[in-house]
Amino acid sequence: MRVHSIAPVVLVAALAVASPALAGPPLLCHPFDIGGAASLPWDGSSSWYHRQSGYDVSHVVADTDALLTPTTPIVVRMETLRRAVIYASEDAKTASALLDRVMDRVRKADAAGQPDALAYLDAAYVNEAMREITRLGQSPDWRTRAAALRPLVKEDAGYALVQKTVKLMPNDPWVHFAAALVSADGHRSAYATHAAKARAGASGDPLLARNISHVS
Repeated sequence: MRVHSIAPVVLVAALAVASPALAGPPLLCHPFDIGGAASLPWDGSSSWYHRQSGYDVSHVVADTDALLTPTTPIVVRMETLRRAVIYASEDAKTASALLDRVMDRVRKADAAGQPDALAYLDAAYVNEAMREITRLGQSPDWRTRAAALRPLVKEDAGYALVQKTVKLMPNDPWVHFAAALVSADGHRSAYATHAAKARAGASGDPLLARNISHVS
């Protein structure tokens, strides 16, 4: 992990996770390998939060929405949402709009009586990633963003949502990979269970194998 102005000690202390393999905020600090898949514009050459220069953050909600199709692989969804949350955290209104968009997908699917596993997962990721930012308030670089996002997220909202994904897709190792990372902060037994199932599936999935160090 490359970090510019956030001291590693401050970053790790801000998020004492349940023991994922890599230190730091598990949904933010470690980019996912998505091969050549399309995602939001990104740089990442100097730090985990190094955004693409010139990208218009006002487009992030629409751009993210367009990328999260029913066929978008889970790891691509996760990396897209990782970037989206970092971008959106620059502006409280944009962050609120991003959270509203993913939660609206959940509400619409539930209202139609057709629960959507991927909608739950997307909403879980955004909720938990934003919550991770709220815990970086000790850093001058993140203090303002943390304060702006704090009213938007609820404790354990991400965990509750991702468990709905697991219920709908119990045998998908990618679902367990995502669930492990969402569970990492505060749900030790769930983290261990999901991480083990993700690792068990990595031998048959080269892309998962390239990302499994996040939970092993």
